[in-house]
Amino acid sequence: MICDQGNVAIDTPRDRNGSFEPKIVRKRQRRFVGFDEKILALYSRGLSTRDIEAHLEEMYGVKVGRDLITKVTDAVMDDVRAWAARPLEDVYPVIFLDAMVLKVREGGSVQRKACYLALGVTVEGERDVLGMWFQDTEGAKFWMQVLAELKQRGVRDILICCVDGLKGFPEAIEAIFPQTTVQTCIVHLLRHSLKYVPRKEREQVARDLKPIYTALDADAAQDALERFDEKWGARFPVITKAWLDAWEYVIPFLAFPDEVRRVIYTTNAIEALNRQLRKAIKTKGHFPNEDAARKLIYLAVRNATPQWTRCRNWTTALLAFKIHFGERLPDTAN
Repeated sequence: MICDQGNVAIDTPRDRNGSFEPKIVRKRQRRFVGFDEKILALYSRGLSTRDIEAHLEEMYGVKVGRDLITKVTDAVMDDVRAWAARPLEDVYPVIFLDAMVLKVREGGSVQRKACYLALGVTVEGERDVLGMWFQDTEGAKFWMQVLAELKQRGVRDILICCVDGLKGFPEAIEAIFPQTTVQTCIVHLLRHSLKYVPRKEREQVARDLKPIYTALDADAAQDALERFDEKWGARFPVITKAWLDAWEYVIPFLAFPDEVRRVIYTTNAIEALNRQLRKAIKTKGHFPNEDAARKLIYLAVRNATPQWTRCRNWTTALLAFKIHFGERLPDTAN
C-alpha cells in the first residue's frame, strides 16, 4: 500500500466465510485518501505527471506510476462537472466577466482557445467563481450563451456587470439581463490608451487621465476628458476617441460612493484571479486536450478560493447598492 511513509505491506486477516471487513485499510485499497490529495495539490500547481512522479519518489521513496497519477487527476472531472452545473444565487450585485487564452492540442495541432471566467459577488459580499467555458475566440455571441447558462442555473438578476472593452459585449448582456448596468473595465481602457504613448510619456498621460475616472460625477468626468483632449488630443486623438466611444459604459460607477467604486470600477478582481491561474499553467507549453485544461484550472480556482473571501467595506457598499437599486436587492442581504 502507498502512504506518506512509502510502500507498506499489509497482511489482511481472513476467515472461512469471508465476512471479515477491515476498517482502517479497506479491502483492495492501494493508497490512503490523503495520498490522492497530495497528487492533486502538486497537479494544481502546474506540475506535470513526470514532475509529480519524481517529487513523490524523492520525498517519500515511493515509485508511483504515471497511470496512477493520471487516474487520480481524471477522477477530478466528476467534481468539475458537478461544480459547473451547480445552482447559483438568484441575485448577484456584481459579476465580472473576462477571458484568458490557453494553448490546447486539437486535431493533431496546437490551437489557441479562450477560457471564459465569471466571478460573482454575492449579496453577502463573498466572491465566487461561477463557471468556466471554452471557445476558439472571445466573442460577444458566445458571451450570450454563457449568460443564458447562468440564467438557467438560477441567476434572476445581475445589478452591475463589469467587462472589458469587447465590441458587442454590452449588447450581449442586455439581451439576457436587460436591467443590468454594464460597466467597462477602466484598467482595460487605460491599457488600451497607453499603448499609443511613448514609454517616457506614459506616466504623465496616465496621471492626466486619472481625473476622468476619479471625478465626482459624470459632468466632472466630461470636463476632465475635455481638459485631457486640449492637452494631448492633437498628439493622441485615438485616446480621446476610445474614451468617447466607451463613454456610455465608462460613467455608470460615478453614480456611486467610493466604497462601491472600489468594488465595481475595474475587473481587477478577476484579473488577479487570472494571475493566480497563470501561475499554475505557466509551466505548460500546451494542454493535451480541453479536459486537461479544465482539470488544472478547476483545481487552481479551488486553491485560490481562500484569497477570494469577502469584499472589503462590503456593508457600506451594500447600503449604497440598496439605495440605488431598491427592491432589486433582496432584503435578506446582510
